Amino acid sequence: MKASALSFQAAVLLVLVGMGWGIVMAAAGDHSTMPAHAHLNLLGWVSLFLFGIFYHLHPALDRNRLAQVQVWGWIAATVVMTIGVALVHTGRSAGNPIAAVSSLAIFADMLLFAYLVWQRDKFGSTSPALAPAE
Repeated sequence: MKASALSFQAAVLLVLVGMGWGIVMAAAGDHSTMPAHAHLNLLGWVSLFLFGIFYHLHPALDRNRLAQVQVWGWIAATVVMTIGVALVHTGRSAGNPIAAVSSLAIFADMLLFAYLVWQRDKFGSTSPALAPAE
């Protein structure tokens, strides 16, 4: 599967979960997990969708195994971080190490994405849409 397709599909799935969670919080009148909900929407919807756009614009990277690893890592770390932050904000101290470790995983994954962005030309991924005008 292309990294862009994986990013787009995961982003849509996670935003649906996030929206459902928001509706449940509103209906219950309990917004204690709002920070976790916000993390899920920002990391799961916004970031993944932006990754998908980037990979789609760079076709050689879109098919690259390292890009797929980056996306899968982001998805897993986002889900784990969301759980950790939710635990922290509902008074469970077990959430602290979960949130901390997953934060480091997300940071490492962003370093991988940065590497892919800066090295994209080495992968032969210049998009015709991004090529300089003649």
